[in-house]
Amino acid sequence: MADPHAFHRVPRATRPQRPAAERVTDWRPVDLPMPAVQVQEQASRCMGCGVPFCHAGCPLGNVIPDFNRMVTDGDWDAATDRLLDTNNFPEFTGSVCPAPCEAACVAGVGGEPVSIKTVERALAERDQFAGLRPRPPGRLSGRTVAVVGSGPAGLAAAQQLTRAGHTVVVYERADRVGGLLRYGIPDFKLPKALLDARIEQLSAEGTQFRTGVDVGRAVPLAALRARHDAVVLAVGATRWRDLDVPGRGLDGVHQAMEYLPDANRVAAGLVPEPAVDARDRHVVVIGGGDTGSDCVGTAHRQGARSVVQLEILPEPPQTRPDSTPWPLWPLVLRTSSSHEEGGDRHFAVSTRRLTGGADGRVSGLELVDVELDGRTPVPVAGTERTLPADLVLLALGFTGPEADLLGCDGLSLTARGVLARDSGYATSEPGVFVAGDAGRGQSLVVWAIAEGRACASAVDAWLTGATRLPSPVTPSQTALV
Repeated sequence: MADPHAFHRVPRATRPQRPAAERVTDWRPVDLPMPAVQVQEQASRCMGCGVPFCHAGCPLGNVIPDFNRMVTDGDWDAATDRLLDTNNFPEFTGSVCPAPCEAACVAGVGGEPVSIKTVERALAERDQFAGLRPRPPGRLSGRTVAVVGSGPAGLAAAQQLTRAGHTVVVYERADRVGGLLRYGIPDFKLPKALLDARIEQLSAEGTQFRTGVDVGRAVPLAALRARHDAVVLAVGATRWRDLDVPGRGLDGVHQAMEYLPDANRVAAGLVPEPAVDARDRHVVVIGGGDTGSDCVGTAHRQGARSVVQLEILPEPPQTRPDSTPWPLWPLVLRTSSSHEEGGDRHFAVSTRRLTGGADGRVSGLELVDVELDGRTPVPVAGTERTLPADLVLLALGFTGPEADLLGCDGLSLTARGVLARDSGYATSEPGVFVAGDAGRGQSLVVWAIAEGRACASAVDAWLTGATRLPSPVTPSQTALV
């Protein structure tokens, strides 16, 4: 029987990490597996709450107390099955999810939350070790579905629809399947062997993949709609924000999503060297989010001379502020493994212009401190200064999908710049549905998987009149993160 006081007796622990000086020399994972006995101890800290708020924190609705109890009792197979009931890809969320479930953990109200992500990752690794057994459908429906985009939302929708008995074809414009997971997230955070194993499982279940197909340019969406009974658009939010300041056109200024995919291709052995290389450069990353952090870690591994990350917002507090009380996602300072590897972080600072030399290459940034007036950053007089830089990476986030490429008059954008859809993920074009960041806006991998699953349920119901697939979220659901 589980110890009901274990959350007091057992201190919280997470997966160990390789030393920073070692890991910046390669692209292998930052973290290391936790021994099974320790994972069981961490799972035992779960209080088994009568009202488990971790459910509300998890977009997928993972039944966290159940698999924690099973791991505590040593029933690893049952725990894995329970996790897979709600999460198609726990190895992805176990690697890159910020764990909003932990922010909502009741044990965290007056102490440290349960290490849910660590337990989830351990279960995912056991599943991977077992060979990711395919679960093909018992019979086919005779219906075909096109899924455009092979990121987490597209893959989740494809797997669910394939398991429902439909013939699913995933179209990806890049040369390899995976979308954001393949080229947007560095290997040291998400090893691509995990992605490859999952794609192999999907293929064995019957999902078909077509790479190098640019829907909208090479293949009109209307043609795809005529070929299939339904279409799921899971194209992500790839339209990046730019920096509208003098000097933006100088050489050496690049978008993060020009820089990171290039580095990932080098790590995968697809190209010999990056077109944009931080080696011996003074690198400045503008943008304080996860993408900016990935740029920081990548620059360290490429041998940057110095790395500075800039954020226009003030430095968050170290502890949960009153503005985000439990169980909401707390607005606190977060330090990633990339930050721990070196470099500086500057908060409440804005870039006024980029400066360059006669050769047309960027040489520095003119900065000014800012203070918030409501939500508007206001420059602070007398704080102007110059920061040297010969490589500037823009990680300012994304506004929505490249909807102009889809070539379908029935689609429209909302005021937020995402594809319009109703509560059933359907667009105004019959048979065309939207899942993930394309309809939600820039968000987390865990939300993309949840939306892919829910959209698959809506498509299945539209095709057959009913569905047995679970639907964890709706587009209008209020999130805690």
